[in-house]
Amino acid sequence: MKKTDIAMIVLIAGVGILIAYFIAVNIPFLKIPERGVEVQTVDSIGSEISEPSKSVFNAEAINPTVEIVVGGNGAQ
Repeated sequence: MKKTDIAMIVLIAGVGILIAYFIAVNIPFLKIPERGVEVQTVDSIGSEISEPSKSVFNAEAINPTVEIVVGGNGAQ
C-alpha cells in the first residue's frame, strides 16, 4: 500500500468516528439525567445473631448429612 492509501483510510476512519460521536451525543436515551438516579442501598451487616426458625431447625427435621440409598434392598 502507498502512503496516500493509508492516509485516506485514516481520514475516512476519523471522519466516521466524528460522525458516530455526534450521532451518539444527540440520542436522548443515551444521556445521563441531570438530577441523577436513585439506587437501592444495602443495610449494614451486624455481628448479632438472631434465633433460627423453629419450623426449619427442630428435632423432626430432615438431616441432609445422612446417606440414603434409594432402591437398595440388597438384590444383586
